[in-house]
Amino acid sequence: MAEEGTHGAGRGQGGADVVAGAPGDQAFKVETHGIDPIPDAERHGGARDVFWVWFGSNLTFTYVINGALAVLYGLSFWQASAVVVIGGLTFFVISAAGLSGVRTGTATLVISRAPFGVRGNLPAGVLNWIVSIGYTIINTVVGAQALEAFLADLGWHGTGPRTLALLVTLALTFGVATWGHATVQLAERWLAYLLAAGFAVLLVLLLPGADFHGHGGGAAAGLSGWSLALVVTFAGPFSYMPMPADYTRYLPRTTRLRSLTWCGALGGFVSSVGLGIAGVAAATRTDMTDAVAGTEKLLPGWFQTAFLLLVLGGSVTNSILTLYSSSLNLQVLGVPWSRARALMISIVVTALGSYGALFLADFTASLTSFLSLLILVFAPWSGVFLADMLLRRCRYDTTALHAGRHGGYWYRAGYHPAGMTALVAGLVFATLTCDSELWTGPLVAPLGGADLTVLSAVVSGLLYAALARHVRPAAPDGAPAAPAGTAATGDGAPAASEGVPAAYDGVPAASPAPRAAPAGRHHD
Repeated sequence: MAEEGTHGAGRGQGGADVVAGAPGDQAFKVETHGIDPIPDAERHGGARDVFWVWFGSNLTFTYVINGALAVLYGLSFWQASAVVVIGGLTFFVISAAGLSGVRTGTATLVISRAPFGVRGNLPAGVLNWIVSIGYTIINTVVGAQALEAFLADLGWHGTGPRTLALLVTLALTFGVATWGHATVQLAERWLAYLLAAGFAVLLVLLLPGADFHGHGGGAAAGLSGWSLALVVTFAGPFSYMPMPADYTRYLPRTTRLRSLTWCGALGGFVSSVGLGIAGVAAATRTDMTDAVAGTEKLLPGWFQTAFLLLVLGGSVTNSILTLYSSSLNLQVLGVPWSRARALMISIVVTALGSYGALFLADFTASLTSFLSLLILVFAPWSGVFLADMLLRRCRYDTTALHAGRHGGYWYRAGYHPAGMTALVAGLVFATLTCDSELWTGPLVAPLGGADLTVLSAVVSGLLYAALARHVRPAAPDGAPAAPAGTAATGDGAPAASEGVPAAYDGVPAASPAPRAAPAGRHHD
């Protein structure tokens, strides 16, 4: 099996060997590919690589906070742990969605042009970029604050250590994301070794003193508490839905769905559930309003410094993933630059936002509330995307995905009526049933305080399946280099085409070094 040779040779399409360390994707060298389809000759690695991506990136303190919130909503230790486990199981869906990257060799937000249309895909692309940058800012601030606390323990206080903490956190994140895919994979793997060992010690220290019988709020949680806990738990995985193909697009086409799903899912499940249960245990013992401070005071003195470094490391591993995907996202939105140059936009915005959060105003809480509200969009978006993937059996016309108005995914004026209708229906359902600090839907009270936002994915997915029954898979093993004049439409029917363009979406194809594209962009 190709996936067995994680770092050796695999078998590409037509039986060609695919060797790790292909020219366009090497560790500590700037990646030359962006959203352009990865050629078979440069496919490498195996399903086990995906394990480290999802395992390392989810060794983040955010899951400790999520577990603590479940207790805060009134759930007992065992109830909150069950919610954490249910949330972890969603990584099976996230990981399986990565098959789309194996089949097309391109990013998730390019593939989502199939269910929504080229233009219909743009609003979600904008929102996803905002979410990516928002979460990166939050992670950066948390990491910088942890490093600042570490420096304070060494006796250094004031603006100087805060500035240094911010610069170090930003540098660690920006450097890896700029180098690209191979460096991201390597960093996630090696950081995972250190973080997993540290967080395992954290779990061992927190678990024995947990209250296994009481309730966080003093009384058993009602429907509202259960639904809020589930929404918080699902929010993390849903935020990953627009990016799984970003980390599978280099894998050989022969990579099997079963191996891909299990490897990625186990990575995300083990890290998110382990840290979530640590948060649950901590919340049954102390006030976790300030989760970092609350956890720290439960730990012995010899481990407190290591704990702060764990928080920093977890912030960096998660930020690396979201920041890297944001560069592909910008290319999807039409920025006519190479991936590395497009990333500069995300870097500047992240740096300014992080500086503002640390030095100018405390807007982290408001930013967190805003981001949590965006599940209104990404739950129904995910439902449509997954339903379309199932209808097409994860087979897309790669050429048409990049062909703009000349391809089969242009539909009607750039919009797919079935996809947009289902998305709007899901948005309406989510808006009516959402319960958050910034918005409470009119159906929340009649439903006994339940937040049913997550179910909007089911609503939109089922409606899309009913409206898009005409959708069919594209020809099997459709490769980027299709014969000129033959490109399948979104429904698998032939359509006129001029073959694969030299530049995709106005973004230059792979070259020896990243460079700006010529002025103008492909027709989108």
